[in-house]
Amino acid sequence: MNLFFKILSIVLMSLVFSLEAYSISNYQIFKICTKKRKEKACIKRLKLNRELIFKGKPIEIPVYPYKSR
Repeated sequence: MNLFFKILSIVLMSLVFSLEAYSISNYQIFKICTKKRKEKACIKRLKLNRELIFKGKPIEIPVYPYKSR
């Protein structure tokens, strides 16, 4: 019985967190990209990533190594 409640709570928590995922709006994309040097490329990249995520396809996220002093 205790195991049932643990599994049920995990399933419910995952549903709650998955339903709260919102896509980024056009206004937010423009607001982020106005500070960038290549504004049009930034807008194009973010809109493409938003579309790929909406379709359920993976996106590439660049990883920069940490440089210690």
